[in-house]
Amino acid sequence: MGGDEIEIPIYLITGFLESGKTTFINFTVAQDYFQIDEPTLLITTEEGEVEYDEKELLKYNTVLEVVESQEQFTPEYLKKLKRRYNPERVILEYNPLWSVKKLEEMEMPRGWGIVQEIVTVDASCFQIYMQNMKSIFMEMSLHADMVMFNRCRPQDPLASFRRSIKVVNPACDVLFEDEEGEISNIFEDSMPYDLDADIIDIEDADYGIFYVDMEDHPERYRGKTVRFKGRVLKSENANAKFFVPGRMAMTCCADDTTFIGYICEFPKAKSLLMGQWVEVTAVVDWKYMEQYEGEGPVLIAKDIKSVQRPEVDLVYFN
Repeated sequence: MGGDEIEIPIYLITGFLESGKTTFINFTVAQDYFQIDEPTLLITTEEGEVEYDEKELLKYNTVLEVVESQEQFTPEYLKKLKRRYNPERVILEYNPLWSVKKLEEMEMPRGWGIVQEIVTVDASCFQIYMQNMKSIFMEMSLHADMVMFNRCRPQDPLASFRRSIKVVNPACDVLFEDEEGEISNIFEDSMPYDLDADIIDIEDADYGIFYVDMEDHPERYRGKTVRFKGRVLKSENANAKFFVPGRMAMTCCADDTTFIGYICEFPKAKSLLMGQWVEVTAVVDWKYMEQYEGEGPVLIAKDIKSVQRPEVDLVYFN
């Protein structure tokens, strides 16, 4: 887009074949809140079991274009559609095997731009996705505004599914639906550590759970003392009285990791070495920090000890 103002919003809906994209779009197009007077262009790049009824779509001032191949889907093709339909908005049902990253980097017609990305997931297949197509799934989720798991079953480890998304994209909304609608209260299961202990000990394998849960539920931790091991990330300011103890988390493959951790206030932070492993005992607070550009969890150090690197130092969210 090169900085051009977005006049025609693109709503990107992606997900593996038979993940519920078409069903979601059919439902959304028919909703009262989604109606506008000007035309909507619906572009689909794959056809699954559920099909579109073009006559039904026209009732909602929506026209359908089917892309037959990846080679057809070019900037020139999109410009042609812009001239043909002059849409007010675009819904793009996109095949993730064509690479969401390439789509995000693709030159769009002037005034067009992606404003929302939604990923649909068949929950019954999610573990298979993660075993066989993890990098593709994580690429889909990286900039998603919403990941929607459908066809959820009581036995599905939904809290684990959610953590897999949140570590890659903490700001993403994660919804769970069964045949009757959204499932609620799925995170009332107990944590793998004792939240009522005088010191909440976070085992190495549970750091990822702790990281995500404290962001989502600060009320569970505020004022409590936690203890865990992490690597030291220091501020560029050599005299800063804080550091970030954390871990490298796998986002999609061994070559694609990111550091996750929270600010820890420690008067002797200057004495720590970048990359050093420490055991942190700290009281959890929640307040404004310039580094967060807002409020967030802040650890107030009670004790910092140097420790050996753990045998398993990478955070996994499977």
